Amino acid sequence: MKKGMLTTTALALTLGLLAAGNAQARDTKLMLSIEEAMSSADFQEKLDATITFSFGGLPAGKSIGERHGNYTSNKKTNAFGKSDEAACRWALLSALLSFQDRVRSEGGNAVVNLESYYKANPMISTTEYECHAGGIIAGVALRGDVVTLAP
Repeated sequence: MKKGMLTTTALALTLGLLAAGNAQARDTKLMLSIEEAMSSADFQEKLDATITFSFGGLPAGKSIGERHGNYTSNKKTNAFGKSDEAACRWALLSALLSFQDRVRSEGGNAVVNLESYYKANPMISTTEYECHAGGIIAGVALRGDVVTLAP
């Protein structure tokens, strides 16, 4: 390889690495619809319909029969080539699947009081979840109580 060509290649590589570093440094906070995500085909297909997921409190008219613990789930997903919203929905689904596994292992039937918990900062909402998206990674952190709802 000639010296000029090597310099051009090195410059292109350096610029590419800098661009990748800047893309990862992006940390866009998004507030997205829980209802929209939960009603999507992926969520309907992958989440167990016998397990209740309740954001911001208890489902209307329900009470807790047994508490199994308070847990967090912090999930990241590859955001490269995806819209921020699509990557965030995938991260939310991953977090809820983690809770679903916890509910099954603890013998419960619900996760209540779900709240966004990004960088250990609680954000309680019954309509929105918080997601942070960068150029390469998007993440959702949730905290909630695994319980058995009373019949």
